[in-house]
Amino acid sequence: MTAVPKLQVLHERGQHEVFCGLTGIMWLHRKIQDAFFLIVGSRTCAHLMQSAAGVMIFAEPRFATAILEEKDLAGLSDANEELDKAAARLLARRPDIKLLFLVGSCPSEVIKLDLSRAALRLSAAHAPNVKVLSYSGSGIETTFTQGEDNCLAALVPELPAEEPGASRSLLVVGTLPDIVEDQLQRTFEALGIAATFFPPRRSRALPPVGPHTRVLLAQPYLAETARRLEERGAQRLKAPFPLGVEGTTQWFAAAASEFGVTHEKLAAVVTPLAERARIALEPSRQRLSGKRVFFFPDSQLEVPLARFLSRELGMHLVEVGTPFLHQELLSAELELLPGVSLSEGQDVERQLGRCRAAKPDLVVCGMGLCNPLEVEGFTTKWSIELVFSPVQGFEQAGDLAALFARPLARRALLQVNACS
Repeated sequence: MTAVPKLQVLHERGQHEVFCGLTGIMWLHRKIQDAFFLIVGSRTCAHLMQSAAGVMIFAEPRFATAILEEKDLAGLSDANEELDKAAARLLARRPDIKLLFLVGSCPSEVIKLDLSRAALRLSAAHAPNVKVLSYSGSGIETTFTQGEDNCLAALVPELPAEEPGASRSLLVVGTLPDIVEDQLQRTFEALGIAATFFPPRRSRALPPVGPHTRVLLAQPYLAETARRLEERGAQRLKAPFPLGVEGTTQWFAAAASEFGVTHEKLAAVVTPLAERARIALEPSRQRLSGKRVFFFPDSQLEVPLARFLSRELGMHLVEVGTPFLHQELLSAELELLPGVSLSEGQDVERQLGRCRAAKPDLVVCGMGLCNPLEVEGFTTKWSIELVFSPVQGFEQAGDLAALFARPLARRALLQVNACS
């Protein structure tokens, strides 16, 4: 058991404003290229997904909504029968689908539609061509990044077992843009470490897992996925997350230590990448250093982002709020942030009061709070953009810093124009 430092955390319970877990489909459907995400929900769910995804003209998306009508919600029709028909039509039209996720929503959970049993039934009906799984993307008491956690957790039981006598292997867990995955893979290869990534790009390429598997998390919000992998015998490596130069360096160092890579080889591979990243950080550092930042809870990326802004860009942390503080997963991050003011959960009115009183230079928050705060004169950053953008690794460090520097540059430009 990892020793976790004792923290002073303000626990908030009240009104909260976050996207629901359905939003995770926006990056998951691009990653697993032969999977399809069928949301079982209302027209509101469909409108949310269309708004979040934007208009796709040149490609057919790999998600859709099986809309629950009034008669379904009122129990006047057999929702399971209707779902079976919708799935059959979808699979007939899209023979490229090899993995179908039934994604629960608030409406499907309210009427107690058992999607796990539906998934078993549909898997039996469409085997062996299609595997059907289910998970919850409901927004009831969850935040939007938990959608990915629930999805990957549902996929863990499908991972094959290790072969007898297997040697140690590295499994990188968390959905990453393909370009970022390729960059990280090249660095692991240079270190002499054979790494596989979960989720894979094709659903039939599931990596094996067992007692010889070492897990390196790429995202801090995968608590349930990590737990299920550990139940399969895998061991999670303690490391900060690969955001910024420091986090990425220590992330690779954790893998190098586990797989017997010498300090000299690690330095030879990582140092040139880290030096280029530090140079890329400098323009943003000049703008951000000394500025004060306040994090509202939204994505669960808040703690590693706070570490990056504080230690590498010289920002002062007023408050770091996060929906769920998984101290076990974040222990390496928290050790780098002694004395930071942390809050877990959300009570919007209380947090707005503290933010207004503190008058920070930059507020990182959900989209629902950005416009009202901008009207009050605050400079804000959409936290959801940090999930949708490629931000992990050395090559993205400069881009990550620029995402925080850009709102301040915009504010300065607006003030200049207003004066002129």
